[in-house]
Amino acid sequence: MIEVSHLTKRYGNHLAVDDLNFTVENGVVYGFLGPNGAGKSTTMNILTGCLAATSGTVTIDGYDIFDNPTEAKRRIGYLPELPPLYVGMTVREYLTFVARAKGVSGKEQEAQLERVMDVTGTTEVADRLIKNLSKGFRQRVGIAQAILGDPAVVILDEPTVGLDPIQIIEIRDLIHELGKEHTVILSSHILSEVQAVCDQILIINRGKLVACGEPQSLEEQFAGEATYKLTVKASAADAERALKSVEGVQKVEAQEGAEGRCSLTVTVSDLSEEMDERLSFAMSDRRIPVLRLEREQASLEDVFLTLTAQAEAEAQTQEKRGRKSWFKSESKKTAEAPTPAADENEKEAEQ
Repeated sequence: MIEVSHLTKRYGNHLAVDDLNFTVENGVVYGFLGPNGAGKSTTMNILTGCLAATSGTVTIDGYDIFDNPTEAKRRIGYLPELPPLYVGMTVREYLTFVARAKGVSGKEQEAQLERVMDVTGTTEVADRLIKNLSKGFRQRVGIAQAILGDPAVVILDEPTVGLDPIQIIEIRDLIHELGKEHTVILSSHILSEVQAVCDQILIINRGKLVACGEPQSLEEQFAGEATYKLTVKASAADAERALKSVEGVQKVEAQEGAEGRCSLTVTVSDLSEEMDERLSFAMSDRRIPVLRLEREQASLEDVFLTLTAQAEAEAQTQEKRGRKSWFKSESKKTAEAPTPAADENEKEAEQ
């Protein structure tokens, strides 16, 4: 559906998007993640044709956003971080205006207005001025304008920013419904939100793509080692002996508790589901009752922090190398430059 190839954007000396490449498949909800200043909003503005690129290409359903912007934009609905609302209009007036701007008219216009207001839950406020609506309803109106014209791709930049917990849940449910009929690209700083609604995740840092994949796949890929929390009815010494004999167990930390119980933290290198069984069987072989067995693994937040930290460290290393190369080059030029005295000697020799 979307092909991004060697996309680059510079603002003067600042490189906001750095040779970005990725593909967006049809009918998938994508989470677009990155720290502040990573280039997310810049990339989204380029994808929607709101901003020109320095170099590279973006195609939407086969149409180049720069060479054929009209056809490409027909296939995109966009909600910027600040919804483009005319607050002096009613919801119906505003959506009618947007529908006309998108070329939707006649009977189709009325049908689409009713549909998008029904989908976004704004029918009840259709005749109220937008300026009198809550933040949550304004976001809903912003999403309604984005899906007018039935675009194949819906791009949402921080759709839940500034909302209360109830409103966030409502918008999250709405995005989930949109994903059934549209390809959705969602930018958000709320990782739990991305994990709840997204099928695929794109993570960028300093304008570069650092990871792409399913949330669970990324968690497993960067888990490294998993940790189990156990509560058993035995002494710490007996429990430790039982667990240290299990294949894949790297470390066991035990703490005595009340009523003959102990709590254990077990670090393992084997991330397969069989490890749960091995730990249980090790305890049952020693006739030790297991009261609790929980597995803790790298969360999406852990993956995000790890990847962005690695990318930041690599970028800083490259910057240092670049500065060293520049200093060496300048030092060489200075050393090779003739001194005034040498110039005079050369002139005398020529005479």
